[in-house]
Amino acid sequence: MLQFEGYTLDIARSSLRTADRKIALRRKSFELLRYLAENPDRVVTKEELLKAVWPDVVVTEESLTHCVSEVRQAIGDSKQTIIETVPRRGYRFAAMVSRIVTNAGTPPSAEAEVKTASSGSDAGQGLDRPSVAVLPFANLSGDPQQDYFSDGITEDITTELSRFTELVVIARNSAFQYKGKAVDIRQVGRELGARYVLEGSVRRTGDRIRITAQLVDTLTGAHRWAERYDRELVDVFAVQDEVVRAIVGILAAHVRRAEIERALLKPPACWEACDYYLRGAEAFFLHRNRGTNASLYDARRLLEQSLAIDPDFARAVAALARTHLYAYIEPLDGDYLSPAALDRALELAQTAVDLDDRLPEARAQLGHVLVYKCQHEAAIAEFERAFALNPNFIDTRFTQVLVFVGEHRRAIEVLEANIRLDPLQRNTVPFAGIMGQANYMLQRYGEAVRLLRECVSRLPNVQWPRLWLACACAQAGQLDEAWKEAAEALRINPGFTIESWKRLAVYKDPKDVEHRLDGARKAGLPEE
Repeated sequence: MLQFEGYTLDIARSSLRTADRKIALRRKSFELLRYLAENPDRVVTKEELLKAVWPDVVVTEESLTHCVSEVRQAIGDSKQTIIETVPRRGYRFAAMVSRIVTNAGTPPSAEAEVKTASSGSDAGQGLDRPSVAVLPFANLSGDPQQDYFSDGITEDITTELSRFTELVVIARNSAFQYKGKAVDIRQVGRELGARYVLEGSVRRTGDRIRITAQLVDTLTGAHRWAERYDRELVDVFAVQDEVVRAIVGILAAHVRRAEIERALLKPPACWEACDYYLRGAEAFFLHRNRGTNASLYDARRLLEQSLAIDPDFARAVAALARTHLYAYIEPLDGDYLSPAALDRALELAQTAVDLDDRLPEARAQLGHVLVYKCQHEAAIAEFERAFALNPNFIDTRFTQVLVFVGEHRRAIEVLEANIRLDPLQRNTVPFAGIMGQANYMLQRYGEAVRLLRECVSRLPNVQWPRLWLACACAQAGQLDEAWKEAAEALRINPGFTIESWKRLAVYKDPKDVEHRLDGARKAGLPEE
């Protein structure tokens, strides 16, 4: 069965229902909804839908349009927020989908019991460690521009909790999928595999903040703990620590007492430095989704302001290093492929480690830069140090490094393993992009094409997804699409050449370099 937006799609019984009623759908309309729900968050072309729903007959697009309209009416999707139309291509199922496994023959009256039992075992998943998800704290300041502040509080609490080796802490990316949504805590627990959910709010007024937090048991819906903190802004780090200690205390039966007295993230010298850092981190997140010069420069400016106040703030230094490495990798300005930009990224990453050698983000950033310096073993070592410092730390850049060192199958295994800590990672661009590259290197071109199409649909104006999709299509013999994607890549970066791209092909094995460039040549991209 599949669940989305309060609806249950029972495939075995071919029925669609809500909690209190069954919704009638014609068979073809049901099949269309089923196919879209089974392929969430990717563009499903009209051709694909026609083949899936009408495999043995030829019908016009009018039949498809009629079914889509009927499904939207059935699920109250008049604003097309669940089934999005992608002009001239097809449709995307945009709602979050959870799959519920029930025993064959289980009567409808017993399904709730089966779901509850399976969610409990999923949360444990053979582990003795309790699992916790920190949902985005609500911004109650009345100013959407303050979202970065409540998001930063949420992320810091997540990071602090994740340092405990006997807690499973769901990654930020998955938890933030629920931002701004009214949620059913029990459903969140099932979807994320979390036994506990921490939720709360932040209200910032002048130099004071109020933080509320509550811990909920997702199996019973019972509140295990709740507290409110009124503090001066300068005490915000102490508040975060109090929240973490309270949660760990509640889960003390599962957590080693010695770890309660762990080393905190080194805080900045004053609140203003952290404020600029949080703004810079938010701006960089927007840059990764927009890929524009302005968003990158905004992030860099804010991070530099943070460091002007506190030059020893390691988290800001690591984040600043990331902006310089992205400028080296992406064709935004004169830093593209500039040795000086790469050297600056390395200098900052090393400085971050020197300032706080127990900061996983600093170690990971240094590892990411080192691979572009072709120091493959050193890059792997830095990521492994990051994971040793924080057992719940995950970073998809590690799998990118694994692809560069030739461990393509391990990269796929690590990406799949990360789903335990980041259940919704499967629907992200980094997951699809690196998984697509790894499959390309393993000559699984059909799967690579599917994954890289997802990347292109989400980042239509970014160069790298177009280049990789062109290569994969060319190797799969889909030359028309390969040439089309190559042309789009040249639209984004008219100065692109295979020779310049080779400088980013920092593979340990020269055969992998040639494999990547061979796809580019078959796609018709210019050599020089």
